Amino acid sequence: MTDAPDTPATRALAQTGIEYEVTVHGPVRSLEEAAQARGVEPRQILKTLVVRRGEADFLLVLVPGDRQISWPKLREYLGVCRLSMPDAEGAREATGYERGTITPFGALPAPSGTPWPVIADRLIVSREGPVSIGAGAHGVAASVHPAQLVEVLDAAIADVTDPL
Repeated sequence: MTDAPDTPATRALAQTGIEYEVTVHGPVRSLEEAAQARGVEPRQILKTLVVRRGEADFLLVLVPGDRQISWPKLREYLGVCRLSMPDAEGAREATGYERGTITPFGALPAPSGTPWPVIADRLIVSREGPVSIGAGAHGVAASVHPAQLVEVLDAAIADVTDPL
């Protein structure tokens, strides 16, 4: 662990008890710039995407930086015919974070009071080395071991992405 900016995400990370390292960097304009600033490969950066299943029913999908959601795979995994992504305001209302800062750590809970479900693409746990996930503010990220990340988030692991 390291000294970190105070965000809901860094507070939530600290409460998990897992090992993590926070990186603070300036604005970045691409995946490659973000990877360089964080000292990782683009594939080690995780994007947290908000997906809507229905009215006020969201889930978070962790996608490696070098991949994108496969909508057919995700729909099949969830057993649904329709999914969408909320607009920027809808994502902020669901998670408490604006786009570019969304992370499962410290996100607002579902109306039931439980965390939104998290699905981690299977490649996250099959790749070696740490992964870097947003830490609740622009230019702030946390590097964590993928197995610990999946465990503390109680994330389901599934094949839900395709190459970019």
